[in-house]
Amino acid sequence: MSDEDLPQRKRNSDLLEDDFDDSDDDSSSPKQICLPTDIFTFVPRSVPLSIPEHFLLIEQVQCQNLQKIQFSEPVDYIYNPLEYAFETHADFIYRFCNSEKKVLFLGMNPGPFGMAQNGVPFGEAKFVRDWMQIKGNVYKPNREHPKRKIEGLKCMKSEVSGNRFWSLFKSICKTPENFFKDCFVHNVCPLMFMRKSSKNITPPELKAEERKQLTTVCNKSFCEALKLLNVKLIIGVGKFAAVTAAEALKSVHPSFGCANMKVVSIMHPSPINPAANKGWDAIAKKSLKDLDILDYTDWSELKELVGL
Repeated sequence: MSDEDLPQRKRNSDLLEDDFDDSDDDSSSPKQICLPTDIFTFVPRSVPLSIPEHFLLIEQVQCQNLQKIQFSEPVDYIYNPLEYAFETHADFIYRFCNSEKKVLFLGMNPGPFGMAQNGVPFGEAKFVRDWMQIKGNVYKPNREHPKRKIEGLKCMKSEVSGNRFWSLFKSICKTPENFFKDCFVHNVCPLMFMRKSSKNITPPELKAEERKQLTTVCNKSFCEALKLLNVKLIIGVGKFAAVTAAEALKSVHPSFGCANMKVVSIMHPSPINPAANKGWDAIAKKSLKDLDILDYTDWSELKELVGL
């Protein structure tokens, strides 16, 4: 194996994030220096398994199975932030996926300036870094497109969908702890696909057989995550995510424990959607109110303030 074939994080000592100061001890988050560098080398440390470690193991198996799929043109680049941004991703999981969740907000797969940068769904850097206080090193993908550089938590390019998404819930919940007490956010697929030009390729745009293989792997992992978190309400961020969730639930036997989960959707905040550019915040709030979100959360004390 040549030097060029080795992952950059193994042959470069230059990290995208400085080693952070952990002098302010936070028992809710693991010491990052103890974490492996990627999802494939993750080994749980607790017996019995804690919820975050169980969740990471589900993702580990998912990534192992996704590695077996051979993607062909037009796919030229594949980013898996659970590899190169594992430290920040794991910090997110340990901090906020440490209990059962009544509500799961579901996205499709990473965007180039969101989760692809830091391993957090809808990962607008300023919210991940400053609001959630996520820490950790972010490395480089094995093969990086020159037009889609990974800058980690220092990324200055705005993830519009993520900015809109987290701005809404910051206005409703004020603190990430209030949001994540009953809710979690997850993407069906952890991979980002690009053409040679760097143009994004969404999972529905993959070739039929490759899409079928990816769906089989991701649906299985998704249902295992739902069962682990004992989710009651799945809110697809966009219709595709909701349809994917509904199809995934149909693929498992009722005895698996997902039969009574409700699947709904809210409008995707993407700027590609013209309707989302005409006041997505107000549209999303009305949708959440119509979905009786307060029946699943402790946001009641905030409902007058935020208009729910």
